[in-house]
Amino acid sequence: MAIVVAKIGAVLSAKTLALERFLSSPSYSSSTRGVGLRVACRSSPSPSTETRISRAQRRMVEAFNPDIPLAEAITPPSSWCTDPSFLALEFDRVFFRGWQAVGYTEQIEQPRDFFTGRLGNVEFIVCRDTNGTLRAFHNVCRHHASLVASGSGQKSCFVCPYHGWTYGLDGTLLKATRITGIKNLKKDEFGLIPLAVATWGPFVLIRFDRHPVPQQNCCTKTVENEWLGSASNILSTNGIDSSLKHVCRREYTVQCNWKVFCDNYLDGGYHVPYAHGDLASGLNLDSYSTLIFEKVSIQRCEGGPTDKDGFDRLGSKALYAFVYPNFMINRYGPWMDTNLVVPVTTTKCQVIFDYFLDVSLVDDKVFIERSLEESERVQLQDIVLCEGVQRGLESPAYCSGRYAPTVEMAMHHFHCRLHECLGNI
Repeated sequence: MAIVVAKIGAVLSAKTLALERFLSSPSYSSSTRGVGLRVACRSSPSPSTETRISRAQRRMVEAFNPDIPLAEAITPPSSWCTDPSFLALEFDRVFFRGWQAVGYTEQIEQPRDFFTGRLGNVEFIVCRDTNGTLRAFHNVCRHHASLVASGSGQKSCFVCPYHGWTYGLDGTLLKATRITGIKNLKKDEFGLIPLAVATWGPFVLIRFDRHPVPQQNCCTKTVENEWLGSASNILSTNGIDSSLKHVCRREYTVQCNWKVFCDNYLDGGYHVPYAHGDLASGLNLDSYSTLIFEKVSIQRCEGGPTDKDGFDRLGSKALYAFVYPNFMINRYGPWMDTNLVVPVTTTKCQVIFDYFLDVSLVDDKVFIERSLEESERVQLQDIVLCEGVQRGLESPAYCSGRYAPTVEMAMHHFHCRLHECLGNI
């Protein structure tokens, strides 16, 4: 036991020393820190709605300086991906602010359709009521906090499995069992607590803010501007729409911090020739380019030669869009797939892949099976890479790294965006 404790102490001491050296280095001067903090504070939320940030969290945020030019910039410290308190800060200031992708519209196509999900400590339901109105709620019974629904499908109402309290698809409390003698219970004040919900193209979005916008005010144009900003036009005109048919969903549990998976996606194809030989042969990597918008980065690449047997999954061009903070849209050939990265713990995330296909090919089982096999091979290769990076981040030998300026600009943009949200202190 003494040996284990000593080793843990040595790791923590080395990490702390490395971070302190970086904080005192010339590339991270006190004057630069002050400028960054003043800029961030101009748009800081009201203290009444703000969770207090600890001194340790503040130091971790300030250990990255977004004002340093990309060619000279230092990546965020490893503590961003290893410290549990940092993930708590991210939930509060990243995931529970603004629109978050949670599903796709085919899941709630008809009245009475519903699906459930979880982000951090928030359990939610998305459904269409009997009139076809899209709604979302906290998936928590108002009686004793049981989840009122699970999975997906169709329901005419939500019945709590614990004590039978029943809610309409509009969230109204319809029945409260065994309440004879209860005083001051106003049923119209005990419905499911609503969340703001909207759609854009084939995607379902929720806002988890403490004070959400009323659902009826979530107009498409407002949501588009808030979620995608000026990138919405290039996405909607490049085949990212509701015309494609959902084929299947694949889910992976990856032993890495959620940002490690995002970074892997955002390296501008840097790792592709080294880790994905088959994929690289189907792309013209010399044509790789990156566009940066406010909340979105888009990587584009032309397709390479087709297989000898004529099989062509990737088509003539590929577009890879990263929508801050954790949603990826990949459009290539007849396919579109999306990757939603959901933090589970500091060192574990769930990655949800949804595959969509041109309707003309939905009956081509051979093409679909072969395409999914190739995609699966790439995902498994990426999982090995990401889990290896996470293990390296936990080593006392590593604190921060550098960017490859010609390809990793989208990754740098992601880190700067995170710093902006986390730094509003």
